[in-house]
Formats: sequence, structure tokens, C-alpha cells
Amino acid sequence: MALSKPNKRKPIHYRHIQCNGYLREDGLWDIEAHLTDDKGYPFPTLQRGVLQPGELVHELWLRLTLDNQLVIQDVEAAMPITPFSICSQIEDNYKRLIGLQIGRGWMQKAKELVGGVEGCSHLIELLRPMATTAIQTIYPYLNFSEDGRFPISNNVLNSCHSFSDENEIIQQFWPEKYLGKTVEINEVADE
Repeated sequence: MALSKPNKRKPIHYRHIQCNGYLREDGLWDIEAHLTDDKGYPFPTLQRGVLQPGELVHELWLRLTLDNQLVIQDVEAAMPITPFSICSQIEDNYKRLIGLQIGRGWMQKAKELVGGVEGCSHLIELLRPMATTAIQTIYPYLNFSEDGRFPISNNVLNSCHSFSDENEIIQQFWPEKYLGKTVEINEVADE
């Protein structure tokens, strides 16, 4: 079911984020993110003058090249449209992410390397959906069987409602990981 019909409103801000995953010819993976921001009204800026509705405030790109273990092998950042002329000066700083592995705690490490004045807050924001895209790209491609089953890792277990180790999904498909209550159903004869 989609969202309910909204009240009358006027558009003010649009943010579009697209993340895609690709298998490269050399066996590595490219995860690409593209972010755009624009306004629904004439928007005054300090360096670029007044931007008309639909004219981009930001256009940002980020590519992570990963191996099968989600270790970053290369990074490329591109900031063709930004509010300030100096924003793109930090593009090469994202190379500092090379060697990090996507997994628990990786966002904190990334922020230590390219957060604050060492990076761009919008590029940092892209890292979280890129991590999800990487997992959704690589893990199923390498691990799913024809019947849809896959080995469930501890990173996936308890990551959401459906993957709770006390839920019927886990009980049905990964009984060895199930920690919920086992309910025995005893049929009672009508008397």
C-alpha cells in the first residue's frame, strides 16, 4: 500500500539519491551513488546567484570499488555541481577509505577519515545507502541458491523485524539460528 493522499502542498526541496551495483570484468564490484538537490522556488546562493526552480544545487557522485569481502579497493568522488567553488577540493580525500571493510562500525571509521572539514556531509550521507547497496549486490549474487535460500550471517540476523532470531521466518528457514519459544500444538479431541 502506498502513502495516503497528502494535503495540498507546494514543492520546496527535492533530493534524489540513486545507488547501483555492478560486477566488473575483473571480478571486483562497483557501487555507485548519485545525489542531486534542487529547489521548487528561486533559491539565492552566495556564489552562484539565484538558482531557478529545478536548477541543481548539488550534483555529487561517489564510486566504491569492492572485493567479494566488501573491502574497499578504490574510491572516486566527483562533485560537478556544488554551492561553493571550493567544495570539490576534498574529492581526493575519499581515497582514504581504501582498505576499509563495509560492516559493523565502518561508518564511524569512515567519518574519522573523511568527516567534518576533511569531506562533504552529503558524500558521507551516501556511504550508508551505498553499504546497503553493496550488500544487496554482492551477497545475493554470490550466495543465493535457486530456491532463494542463502546462508544467514550474524550481520543479517536481528538486523530487522523479519530476521529476528525469535521470528517464524528464522524458525522456518534457519532453525539452527532460532531462539524463540518452541510451541507444540497438541490436538485436543472434542468431548
